[in-house]
Amino acid sequence: MPIPAASACFPSAARLLEPAPPTPDTLIYSLTLPAAPRTPAVVRATVRSVLCAHGLDDMADPAVQVASELTACACRFTTSSEVYLCLRHRDDALRVVLYDAHPRHTHPHLAAACDARRRSALRLPACVVRACGGDWGFGEARQPGGGTRMWAVLPREGARTYLR
Repeated sequence: MPIPAASACFPSAARLLEPAPPTPDTLIYSLTLPAAPRTPAVVRATVRSVLCAHGLDDMADPAVQVASELTACACRFTTSSEVYLCLRHRDDALRVVLYDAHPRHTHPHLAAACDARRRSALRLPACVVRACGGDWGFGEARQPGGGTRMWAVLPREGARTYLR
């Protein structure tokens, strides 16, 4: 006697077996990456693929630029062999967050010099984010391991019109 299909016995099982296609609302990715010279290239390819898969290819150019530059900065500053990237789409904006292990300096002059150096390294993504009407920044990471958190928020509408 043949065994009935799962969908015949459990109608909701068929829906469980067929995943919903990716949408902007389901875009949430986290990646641990090596702090290496090739990592920004990996991030560029990954961000473009993820955005296209989730129907957000219209904002890929500025998002790829920003994610790549934040990654390069994180790789340059980290004291670890890894950096951590988070991508999330929420409230019609893409959030790109990079964590590196570079600790906050306790001496005020060292902290100011380090912040100036990082701000200088982030001039290009800052310009891209401003052109898209977004926001960006960096500061102490809130994780138990410490380090630095860099972030950028790119509104979809602003990213769509970037370079047009």
